[in-house]
Amino acid sequence: MEEDERQTRQELMIVDALVQAMDRRDEVFQVIEDSEDSEEAIRRVGHMLGVGELASRAVLDLQARRFTREQRQAIASRAEELRSRLPGGR
Repeated sequence: MEEDERQTRQELMIVDALVQAMDRRDEVFQVIEDSEDSEEAIRRVGHMLGVGELASRAVLDLQARRFTREQRQAIASRAEELRSRLPGGR
């Protein structure tokens, strides 16, 4: 796999996790609130969303202002743009 494709796949994984977290915000916030510390929150969010540590950290780093409909659409559009760059659309 070439470097550009690897980077695109990595960004897509993160962006997809953000969209998923935005769609499940109540659950995500509850898991974070119930966690003892940020490392536990990263593990639990990752498990809940089925993503790795990098994507989980991105979810926890997401600022609350990004949870608007407009921002969610912008992130989802970015995911589609990235997906279109990959062979087979995935």
